[in-house]
Amino acid sequence: MTRNDELTRRDLSVVWHPCTQMKDHERLPMIPIRRGEGVWLEDFDGKRYIDAVSSWWVNLFGHANPHINQVIRDQLDELEHVILAGFTHEPVIRLSEKLVNITPPGLTRCFYADNGSSAVEVALKMSFHYWLNRGQRDKTRFMCLSNSYHGETLGALAVGDVALYKETYKPLLMQPITVEAPDCYHREPGETCEQVAERQFRHMEQALAEHAHETCAVIVEPLVQCAGSMRMYHPRYLTLLREACDRHGVHLIADEIAVGFGRTGTMFACEQAGISPDFMCLSKGLTGGYLPLSAVLTTEDVYQAFYDEYEKLSAFLHSHSYTGNALACAAALGTLDLFEREDVIGNNRRLAAVMAEALAPLKDHPHVADVRQTGMIAAVEMVRDKGRREPYPWQERRGLKIYQHALKRGALLRPLGNVSYLMPPYVITEEQIRFLAQVMGEGIDLATAE
Repeated sequence: MTRNDELTRRDLSVVWHPCTQMKDHERLPMIPIRRGEGVWLEDFDGKRYIDAVSSWWVNLFGHANPHINQVIRDQLDELEHVILAGFTHEPVIRLSEKLVNITPPGLTRCFYADNGSSAVEVALKMSFHYWLNRGQRDKTRFMCLSNSYHGETLGALAVGDVALYKETYKPLLMQPITVEAPDCYHREPGETCEQVAERQFRHMEQALAEHAHETCAVIVEPLVQCAGSMRMYHPRYLTLLREACDRHGVHLIADEIAVGFGRTGTMFACEQAGISPDFMCLSKGLTGGYLPLSAVLTTEDVYQAFYDEYEKLSAFLHSHSYTGNALACAAALGTLDLFEREDVIGNNRRLAAVMAEALAPLKDHPHVADVRQTGMIAAVEMVRDKGRREPYPWQERRGLKIYQHALKRGALLRPLGNVSYLMPPYVITEEQIRFLAQVMGEGIDLATAE
Protein backbone atom coordinates (compact mmCIF):
# COMPACT_ATOMS: atom_id res chain seq x y z
CA MET A 1 0.00 0.00 0.00
CA THR A 2 1.38 3.41 -1.01
CA ARG A 3 1.38 6.40 1.33
CA ASN A 4 -1.40 7.92 -0.82
CA ASP A 5 -3.46 4.76 -0.40
CA GLU A 6 -2.91 4.62 3.35
CA LEU A 7 -3.96 8.24 3.88
CA THR A 8 -6.97 7.82 1.60
CA ARG A 9 -8.12 4.83 3.62
CA ARG A 10 -7.74 6.73 6.90
CA ASP A 11 -9.44 9.81 5.48
CA LEU A 12 -12.49 7.93 4.24
CA SER A 13 -13.02 6.40 7.67
CA VAL A 14 -13.35 9.76 9.47
CA VAL A 15 -13.60 12.80 7.14
CA TRP A 16 -16.74 14.15 5.41
CA HIS A 17 -15.61 16.36 2.52
CA PRO A 18 -17.36 19.52 1.26
CA CYS A 19 -19.31 19.70 -2.00
CA THR A 20 -18.81 15.97 -2.45
CA GLN A 21 -20.96 12.90 -2.87
CA MET A 22 -18.76 10.68 -0.72
CA LYS A 23 -19.89 7.53 -2.55
CA ASP A 24 -17.97 8.84 -5.59
CA HIS A 25 -14.77 7.95 -3.80
CA GLU A 26 -15.53 4.28 -4.20
CA ARG A 27 -14.26 4.80 -7.77
CA LEU A 28 -12.61 8.25 -7.80
CA PRO A 29 -9.34 8.22 -5.87
CA MET A 30 -8.73 10.80 -3.17
CA ILE A 31 -5.46 12.72 -3.60
CA PRO A 32 -3.61 13.41 -0.33
CA ILE A 33 -1.33 16.45 -0.71
CA ARG A 34 2.02 16.47 1.09
CA ARG A 35 3.30 19.90 0.16
CA GLY A 36 2.79 22.91 -2.05
CA GLU A 37 5.19 25.27 -3.77
CA GLY A 38 4.25 28.02 -6.18
CA VAL A 39 1.58 26.73 -8.57
CA TRP A 40 2.42 23.12 -7.67
CA LEU A 41 0.76 20.64 -5.34
CA GLU A 42 2.60 17.39 -4.62
CA ASP A 43 1.05 14.18 -3.31
CA PHE A 44 2.66 11.58 -1.05
CA ASP A 45 3.73 9.47 -4.01
CA GLY A 46 5.67 12.40 -5.49
CA LYS A 47 3.28 13.27 -8.32
CA ARG A 48 2.81 17.00 -8.92
CA TYR A 49 -0.26 18.93 -10.11
CA ILE A 50 -0.58 22.53 -11.30
CA ASP A 51 -3.23 24.16 -9.11
CA ALA A 52 -5.17 25.76 -11.97
CA VAL A 53 -8.10 26.71 -9.71
CA SER A 54 -6.09 28.33 -6.88
CA SER A 55 -7.46 25.80 -4.39
CA TRP A 56 -11.03 27.10 -4.66
CA TRP A 57 -9.98 30.56 -5.84
CA VAL A 58 -8.11 31.58 -2.69
CA ASN A 59 -4.44 31.37 -3.62
CA LEU A 60 -2.93 34.47 -5.22
CA PHE A 61 0.84 34.23 -4.97
CA GLY A 62 1.47 30.51 -4.89
CA HIS A 63 1.69 27.89 -2.19
CA ALA A 64 4.29 28.39 0.55
CA ASN A 65 5.05 31.93 -0.62
CA PRO A 66 8.28 32.90 1.18
CA HIS A 67 7.21 36.45 2.04
CA ILE A 68 3.78 35.54 3.42
CA ASN A 69 5.34 32.60 5.30
CA GLN A 70 7.78 34.93 7.04
CA VAL A 71 5.15 37.52 7.93
CA ILE A 72 3.04 34.83 9.60
CA ARG A 73 6.07 33.42 11.45
CA ASP A 74 6.93 36.88 12.77
CA GLN A 75 3.37 37.45 13.97
CA LEU A 76 3.23 34.02 15.61
CA ASP A 77 6.05 35.02 17.95
CA GLU A 78 4.10 38.10 19.07
CA LEU A 79 0.35 37.39 19.22
CA GLU A 80 -1.79 34.63 17.75
CA HIS A 81 -5.25 35.93 18.71
CA VAL A 82 -7.10 38.19 21.11
CA ILE A 83 -10.77 39.03 21.59
CA LEU A 84 -11.70 41.99 19.36
CA ALA A 85 -14.45 43.26 21.67
CA GLY A 86 -12.90 45.91 23.90
CA PHE A 87 -9.41 44.99 22.65
CA THR A 88 -7.50 45.56 19.44
CA HIS A 89 -4.09 44.80 17.92
CA GLU A 90 -1.77 46.34 15.36
CA PRO A 91 -2.33 43.88 12.48
CA VAL A 92 -6.09 44.48 12.37
CA ILE A 93 -5.55 48.25 12.52
CA ARG A 94 -2.93 48.22 9.76
CA LEU A 95 -5.05 45.92 7.60
CA SER A 96 -8.13 48.10 8.01
CA GLU A 97 -6.14 51.20 7.05
CA LYS A 98 -4.84 49.47 3.93
CA LEU A 99 -8.26 48.16 2.89
CA VAL A 100 -9.87 51.58 3.30
CA ASN A 101 -7.05 53.01 1.19
CA ILE A 102 -7.25 50.54 -1.72
CA THR A 103 -11.01 49.90 -2.01
CA PRO A 104 -13.36 52.24 -3.92
CA PRO A 105 -13.92 55.72 -2.44
CA GLY A 106 -16.38 56.11 0.43
CA LEU A 107 -15.75 52.75 2.09
CA THR A 108 -14.36 53.84 5.45
CA ARG A 109 -15.16 51.12 8.00
CA CYS A 110 -14.09 47.46 8.22
CA PHE A 111 -16.02 44.72 10.01
CA TYR A 112 -14.39 41.30 10.19
CA ALA A 113 -15.65 37.72 10.05
CA ASP A 114 -14.18 34.30 9.30
CA ASN A 115 -15.18 33.42 5.71
CA GLY A 116 -17.05 34.60 2.64
CA SER A 117 -20.48 33.34 3.65
CA SER A 118 -20.13 35.03 7.01
CA ALA A 119 -19.19 38.29 5.32
CA VAL A 120 -22.39 38.12 3.27
CA GLU A 121 -24.38 37.42 6.45
CA VAL A 122 -22.82 40.52 8.03
CA ALA A 123 -23.68 42.71 5.03
CA LEU A 124 -27.29 41.48 4.89
CA LYS A 125 -27.84 42.00 8.62
CA MET A 126 -26.08 45.36 8.62
CA SER A 127 -28.21 46.64 5.74
CA PHE A 128 -31.45 45.48 7.37
CA HIS A 129 -30.41 46.88 10.74
CA TYR A 130 -29.44 50.21 9.14
CA TRP A 131 -32.96 50.70 7.81
CA LEU A 132 -34.41 49.56 11.14
CA ASN A 133 -32.32 52.15 12.98
CA ARG A 134 -33.46 54.77 10.48
CA GLY A 135 -37.09 53.94 11.23
CA GLN A 136 -37.88 52.18 7.93
CA ARG A 137 -39.27 48.94 9.30
CA ASP A 138 -40.89 47.87 6.02
CA LYS A 139 -37.49 47.21 4.47
CA THR A 140 -37.02 43.50 5.16
CA ARG A 141 -36.24 41.91 1.77
CA PHE A 142 -33.29 41.60 -0.59
CA MET A 143 -32.81 41.44 -4.34
CA CYS A 144 -30.38 39.15 -6.13
CA LEU A 145 -29.64 38.04 -9.67
CA SER A 146 -30.60 34.74 -11.26
CA ASN A 147 -27.75 32.21 -11.39
CA SER A 148 -26.09 33.92 -8.41
CA TYR A 149 -24.17 32.36 -5.52
CA HIS A 150 -23.15 34.08 -2.29
CA GLY A 151 -22.32 31.25 0.08
CA GLU A 152 -23.98 28.42 1.94
CA THR A 153 -24.95 29.70 5.37
CA LEU A 154 -28.70 30.28 5.46
CA GLY A 155 -28.80 34.02 4.78
CA ALA A 156 -26.18 33.82 2.04
CA LEU A 157 -27.89 30.77 0.56
CA ALA A 158 -31.24 32.57 0.51
CA VAL A 159 -29.93 35.42 -1.66
CA GLY A 160 -28.31 33.03 -4.14
CA ASP A 161 -30.03 31.25 -6.99
CA VAL A 162 -28.58 27.74 -7.11
CA ALA A 163 -31.65 25.56 -7.74
CA LEU A 164 -30.42 22.46 -5.94
CA TYR A 165 -29.61 24.37 -2.76
CA LYS A 166 -32.76 26.46 -2.85
CA GLU A 167 -35.02 23.46 -3.39
CA THR A 168 -33.36 21.41 -0.67
CA TYR A 169 -33.34 24.07 2.03
CA LYS A 170 -36.34 26.14 0.96
CA PRO A 171 -38.28 25.77 4.25
CA LEU A 172 -35.38 27.41 6.10
CA LEU A 173 -34.80 30.37 3.77
CA MET A 174 -36.08 33.91 3.48
CA GLN A 175 -37.52 34.70 0.06
CA PRO A 176 -35.58 37.26 -2.00
CA ILE A 177 -36.70 39.07 -5.13
CA THR A 178 -34.74 37.40 -7.94
CA VAL A 179 -34.05 39.45 -11.05
CA GLU A 180 -32.90 38.07 -14.40
CA ALA A 181 -29.12 38.39 -14.72
CA PRO A 182 -27.28 40.27 -17.50
CA ASP A 183 -25.44 37.11 -18.53
CA CYS A 184 -23.59 37.74 -21.80
CA TYR A 185 -23.79 34.04 -22.70
CA HIS A 186 -27.39 34.70 -23.72
CA ARG A 187 -26.54 37.49 -26.16
CA GLU A 188 -28.39 37.66 -29.46
CA PRO A 189 -26.47 37.39 -32.76
CA GLY A 190 -24.57 40.62 -33.30
CA GLU A 191 -25.33 41.90 -29.79
CA THR A 192 -22.47 43.12 -27.58
CA CYS A 193 -22.13 42.31 -23.89
CA GLU A 194 -22.70 45.99 -23.11
CA GLN A 195 -25.96 45.93 -25.07
CA VAL A 196 -27.02 42.80 -23.17
CA ALA A 197 -26.34 44.60 -19.88
CA GLU A 198 -28.44 47.58 -20.92
CA ARG A 199 -31.25 45.39 -22.24
CA GLN A 200 -31.33 43.21 -19.16
CA PHE A 201 -31.25 46.13 -16.76
CA ARG A 202 -34.89 46.85 -17.47
CA HIS A 203 -35.75 43.85 -15.29
CA MET A 204 -33.84 45.36 -12.36
CA GLU A 205 -35.35 48.79 -12.95
CA GLN A 206 -38.84 47.32 -12.89
CA ALA A 207 -38.13 45.30 -9.75
CA LEU A 208 -36.77 48.32 -7.92
CA ALA A 209 -39.73 50.44 -8.98
CA GLU A 210 -42.11 47.83 -7.56
CA HIS A 211 -40.23 46.70 -4.47
CA ALA A 212 -37.84 49.44 -3.31
CA HIS A 213 -40.14 50.30 -0.41
CA GLU A 214 -39.59 46.83 1.07
CA THR A 215 -36.03 46.18 -0.14
CA CYS A 216 -32.94 46.65 2.01
CA ALA A 217 -30.31 45.95 -0.63
CA VAL A 218 -29.43 44.46 -3.99
CA ILE A 219 -26.56 41.95 -3.81
CA VAL A 220 -24.47 41.09 -6.86
CA GLU A 221 -21.20 39.40 -7.79
CA PRO A 222 -19.51 42.09 -9.89
CA LEU A 223 -18.70 41.00 -13.47
CA VAL A 224 -18.40 37.22 -12.90
CA GLN A 225 -20.90 34.80 -11.37
CA CYS A 226 -18.17 32.38 -10.41
CA ALA A 227 -20.04 29.42 -8.94
CA GLY A 228 -22.73 30.02 -11.56
CA SER A 229 -20.59 28.39 -14.26
CA MET A 230 -18.32 31.43 -14.54
CA ARG A 231 -20.98 33.40 -16.42
CA MET A 232 -19.86 36.99 -17.10
CA TYR A 233 -21.40 40.38 -17.78
CA HIS A 234 -20.41 43.91 -18.76
CA PRO A 235 -19.49 46.64 -16.21
CA ARG A 236 -22.23 48.86 -17.66
CA TYR A 237 -24.75 46.90 -15.61
CA LEU A 238 -23.03 47.92 -12.37
CA THR A 239 -23.00 51.57 -13.40
CA LEU A 240 -26.74 51.47 -14.06
CA LEU A 241 -27.36 49.54 -10.85
CA ARG A 242 -25.48 52.02 -8.67
CA GLU A 243 -27.49 54.92 -10.10
CA ALA A 244 -30.79 53.06 -9.68
CA CYS A 245 -30.06 52.01 -6.10
CA ASP A 246 -29.34 55.63 -5.22
CA ARG A 247 -32.50 56.79 -6.93
CA HIS A 248 -34.70 54.22 -5.22
CA GLY A 249 -33.09 54.38 -1.78
CA VAL A 250 -31.72 50.82 -1.71
CA HIS A 251 -28.26 49.64 -0.65
CA LEU A 252 -25.86 47.96 -3.07
CA ILE A 253 -23.84 45.00 -1.76
CA ALA A 254 -20.86 43.99 -3.91
CA ASP A 255 -19.80 40.41 -3.24
CA GLU A 256 -16.15 40.61 -4.35
CA ILE A 257 -15.21 37.50 -2.37
CA ALA A 258 -14.08 35.59 -5.47
CA VAL A 259 -13.42 38.44 -7.91
CA GLY A 260 -11.48 40.84 -5.68
CA PHE A 261 -7.72 41.34 -5.41
CA GLY A 262 -6.84 41.41 -9.09
CA ARG A 263 -8.82 38.49 -10.49
CA THR A 264 -10.73 40.54 -13.06
CA GLY A 265 -7.93 42.80 -14.32
CA THR A 266 -8.34 45.54 -11.70
CA MET A 267 -7.79 45.34 -7.96
CA PHE A 268 -11.55 45.17 -7.45
CA ALA A 269 -14.16 44.44 -10.11
CA CYS A 270 -16.26 47.48 -9.15
CA GLU A 271 -13.46 49.72 -10.38
CA GLN A 272 -14.25 48.77 -13.97
CA ALA A 273 -17.68 50.37 -13.58
CA GLY A 274 -16.33 53.34 -11.63
CA ILE A 275 -18.69 52.71 -8.70
CA SER A 276 -18.54 52.38 -4.93
CA PRO A 277 -20.99 49.97 -3.27
CA ASP A 278 -22.53 50.54 0.14
CA PHE A 279 -21.05 47.24 1.30
CA MET A 280 -18.11 45.33 -0.15
CA CYS A 281 -17.58 41.72 0.95
CA LEU A 282 -14.01 40.40 0.77
CA SER A 283 -12.46 37.03 1.57
CA LYS A 284 -10.65 34.22 -0.36
CA GLY A 285 -7.64 36.09 -1.81
CA LEU A 286 -7.62 38.50 1.13
CA THR A 287 -5.08 36.29 2.94
CA GLY A 288 -3.44 34.91 -0.19
CA GLY A 289 -5.03 31.53 0.45
CA TYR A 290 -3.42 31.02 3.84
CA LEU A 291 -5.97 31.52 6.62
CA PRO A 292 -9.74 32.07 7.00
CA LEU A 293 -10.63 35.77 7.14
CA SER A 294 -13.28 38.00 5.64
CA ALA A 295 -14.08 41.68 5.78
CA VAL A 296 -17.11 43.82 5.07
CA LEU A 297 -16.29 47.40 4.17
CA THR A 298 -19.03 49.98 4.44
CA THR A 299 -19.63 53.72 4.50
CA GLU A 300 -19.57 56.35 7.20
CA ASP A 301 -23.31 56.81 6.75
CA VAL A 302 -23.94 53.17 7.63
CA TYR A 303 -21.53 53.32 10.57
CA GLN A 304 -23.19 56.43 11.99
CA ALA A 305 -26.63 54.76 11.89
CA PHE A 306 -25.41 52.44 14.68
CA TYR A 307 -23.41 55.01 16.65
CA ASP A 308 -25.48 56.07 19.66
CA GLU A 309 -25.90 55.82 23.42
CA TYR A 310 -25.85 52.27 24.79
CA GLU A 311 -29.38 52.59 26.15
CA LYS A 312 -30.73 53.05 22.62
CA LEU A 313 -29.80 49.38 21.87
CA SER A 314 -28.89 50.33 18.30
CA ALA A 315 -25.45 48.68 18.17
CA PHE A 316 -24.82 46.09 15.46
CA LEU A 317 -25.46 42.55 16.70
CA HIS A 318 -22.92 40.22 15.17
CA SER A 319 -19.73 38.52 16.35
CA HIS A 320 -17.37 35.64 15.67
CA SER A 321 -14.91 34.20 18.18
CA TYR A 322 -12.02 34.59 15.74
CA THR A 323 -13.02 38.03 14.43
CA GLY A 324 -9.92 39.93 13.29
CA ASN A 325 -7.59 37.04 14.10
CA ALA A 326 -4.04 38.42 14.33
CA LEU A 327 -2.40 35.63 12.31
CA ALA A 328 -4.98 35.92 9.54
CA CYS A 329 -4.57 39.71 9.48
CA ALA A 330 -0.80 39.23 9.21
CA ALA A 331 -1.30 36.91 6.24
CA ALA A 332 -3.51 39.55 4.61
CA LEU A 333 -0.89 42.23 5.24
CA GLY A 334 1.77 40.00 3.70
CA THR A 335 -0.47 39.50 0.68
CA LEU A 336 -1.07 43.22 0.24
CA ASP A 337 2.68 43.84 0.59
CA LEU A 338 3.20 41.90 -2.62
CA PHE A 339 0.70 44.08 -4.48
CA GLU A 340 2.65 47.14 -3.31
CA ARG A 341 6.09 45.74 -4.18
CA GLU A 342 5.28 44.38 -7.63
CA ASP A 343 3.16 45.38 -10.62
CA VAL A 344 0.78 42.50 -9.99
CA ILE A 345 -2.14 43.94 -11.96
CA GLY A 346 0.05 44.75 -14.95
CA ASN A 347 1.59 41.30 -14.92
CA ASN A 348 -1.86 39.72 -14.62
CA ARG A 349 -2.99 41.57 -17.72
CA ARG A 350 -0.03 40.13 -19.62
CA LEU A 351 -0.81 36.62 -18.38
CA ALA A 352 -4.50 37.10 -19.20
CA ALA A 353 -3.56 37.90 -22.79
CA VAL A 354 -1.58 34.65 -22.94
CA MET A 355 -4.56 32.79 -21.51
CA ALA A 356 -6.85 34.28 -24.15
CA GLU A 357 -4.45 33.32 -26.94
CA ALA A 358 -3.98 29.79 -25.60
CA LEU A 359 -7.71 29.09 -25.27
CA ALA A 360 -8.76 30.79 -28.52
CA PRO A 361 -8.54 27.62 -30.68
CA LEU A 362 -11.22 26.01 -28.53
CA LYS A 363 -13.77 28.48 -29.90
CA ASP A 364 -13.86 26.37 -33.07
CA HIS A 365 -14.43 23.09 -31.24
CA PRO A 366 -17.72 21.49 -32.39
CA HIS A 367 -18.87 21.03 -28.79
CA VAL A 368 -17.73 24.35 -27.30
CA ALA A 369 -20.43 27.03 -27.16
CA ASP A 370 -18.41 29.75 -25.47
CA VAL A 371 -14.90 30.69 -24.45
CA ARG A 372 -15.17 33.66 -22.11
CA GLN A 373 -12.72 35.58 -19.99
CA THR A 374 -12.52 38.42 -17.51
CA GLY A 375 -8.94 39.10 -16.43
CA MET A 376 -7.39 36.03 -14.84
CA ILE A 377 -10.66 34.07 -15.00
CA ALA A 378 -11.33 32.08 -18.17
CA ALA A 379 -14.05 29.50 -18.83
CA VAL A 380 -14.91 27.07 -21.62
CA GLU A 381 -18.48 25.78 -21.86
CA MET A 382 -19.24 22.44 -23.52
CA VAL A 383 -22.57 21.73 -25.20
CA ARG A 384 -24.16 18.81 -27.01
CA ASP A 385 -25.40 20.98 -29.91
CA LYS A 386 -23.33 24.09 -30.66
CA GLY A 387 -25.83 25.70 -33.01
CA ARG A 388 -28.69 25.54 -30.50
CA ARG A 389 -26.43 25.74 -27.46
CA GLU A 390 -28.13 22.63 -26.13
CA PRO A 391 -26.28 21.55 -22.97
CA TYR A 392 -25.23 18.06 -22.13
CA PRO A 393 -27.46 16.52 -19.45
CA TRP A 394 -25.87 17.21 -16.08
CA GLN A 395 -26.23 13.53 -15.17
CA GLU A 396 -23.56 12.65 -17.77
CA ARG A 397 -20.92 14.57 -15.78
CA ARG A 398 -18.87 15.47 -18.85
CA GLY A 399 -16.78 17.97 -16.90
CA LEU A 400 -15.67 15.20 -14.57
CA LYS A 401 -13.96 13.49 -17.51
CA ILE A 402 -11.85 16.61 -18.08
CA TYR A 403 -10.97 16.64 -14.37
CA GLN A 404 -9.84 13.01 -14.45
CA HIS A 405 -7.80 13.48 -17.61
CA ALA A 406 -6.13 16.59 -16.18
CA LEU A 407 -5.07 14.74 -13.03
CA LYS A 408 -3.33 12.14 -15.18
CA ARG A 409 -1.52 14.97 -16.96
CA GLY A 410 -0.53 16.71 -13.72
CA ALA A 411 -3.14 19.48 -13.46
CA LEU A 412 -6.01 20.30 -11.14
CA LEU A 413 -8.96 21.42 -13.33
CA ARG A 414 -12.03 21.08 -11.13
CA PRO A 415 -15.14 21.60 -13.33
CA LEU A 416 -18.38 23.47 -12.79
CA GLY A 417 -20.76 21.06 -14.50
CA ASN A 418 -20.09 21.31 -18.23
CA VAL A 419 -17.75 24.26 -17.74
CA SER A 420 -14.00 23.88 -17.41
CA TYR A 421 -12.14 26.97 -16.24
CA LEU A 422 -8.79 28.49 -15.32
CA MET A 423 -8.31 30.69 -12.26
CA PRO A 424 -4.65 30.08 -11.43
CA PRO A 425 -2.29 31.70 -8.91
CA TYR A 426 -0.67 34.85 -10.25
CA VAL A 427 2.81 33.27 -10.14
CA ILE A 428 1.94 30.96 -13.03
CA THR A 429 4.17 31.15 -16.11
CA GLU A 430 3.19 31.59 -19.75
CA GLU A 431 4.43 28.07 -20.51
CA GLN A 432 2.25 26.63 -17.72
CA ILE A 433 -0.81 28.49 -19.02
CA ARG A 434 -0.29 27.05 -22.50
CA PHE A 435 0.13 23.58 -21.01
CA LEU A 436 -3.17 23.93 -19.09
CA ALA A 437 -4.97 25.06 -22.25
CA GLN A 438 -3.59 22.03 -24.09
CA VAL A 439 -4.69 19.67 -21.30
CA MET A 440 -8.14 21.26 -21.22
CA GLY A 441 -8.49 20.82 -24.98
CA GLU A 442 -7.49 17.16 -24.72
CA GLY A 443 -10.01 16.68 -21.93
CA ILE A 444 -12.79 18.30 -23.93
CA ASP A 445 -12.02 16.01 -26.86
CA LEU A 446 -12.31 13.00 -24.56
CA ALA A 447 -15.43 14.28 -22.78
CA THR A 448 -17.31 14.97 -26.01
CA ALA A 449 -16.19 11.92 -28.00
CA GLU A 450 -19.10 9.72 -26.92
